[in-house]
Amino acid sequence: MNHAERMARFAGTDLYVVITEAFCGGRTAVEVLDACLEAGVRLIQFREKDSGGLDLYDKVRAFRERTRLAGALLIVDDRLDMALAAEADGVHLGQEDLPLEVARRVAPDLVLGASSHNLDEALAAQAAGASYINIGPIFPTQTKSVPTGDVGPEMIEYIAPHLTVPFTCMGGIKSHNIHEVVARGAQHVAVVTAVTTADDVAAAARELRAAMRGGV
Repeated sequence: MNHAERMARFAGTDLYVVITEAFCGGRTAVEVLDACLEAGVRLIQFREKDSGGLDLYDKVRAFRERTRLAGALLIVDDRLDMALAAEADGVHLGQEDLPLEVARRVAPDLVLGASSHNLDEALAAQAAGASYINIGPIFPTQTKSVPTGDVGPEMIEYIAPHLTVPFTCMGGIKSHNIHEVVARGAQHVAVVTAVTTADDVAAAARELRAAMRGGV
């Protein structure tokens, strides 16, 4: 797929599940992935910061095989090389990762996600070629440390009107507060432990997806 085709698929997604095996409640990352795909999740991020080399490649390939069969997009956190090698759909880059301009030049067809914590970072990422901007962390979170702390759901309303590319939001979003981000216009909501540590992963994903559609 080219970039336009991937972004067309992106537009049709809702819940964005970020999977790290350390936050999978004792299960393997693949087991959690399979449950998410069963629940209809079609936007997945593979995030393993402590793996490398062949081990990391093998893990990304396993995710790629399953997401491809399900018709889901696979985004790899940080590692453009692994995203390209495993034929993933994109890579998500933080403020300290490979510059977006470089990633876009190397991988013109990939979806490039960019983290932002404020309007200046969001606009800079958009200008540099990001396919989508992540806004966050919205609420306090234990899965990622950022110097800004949580930015609050109000940040969505502050940043979103200035964007010409889609945005995601992430950070401490659970079933009890997801309505706060949806009410502010979020169409792509990223979560980690709200799904990955749940006793029933598929049920948790379905509940959040229903909440995004106004079903609960």
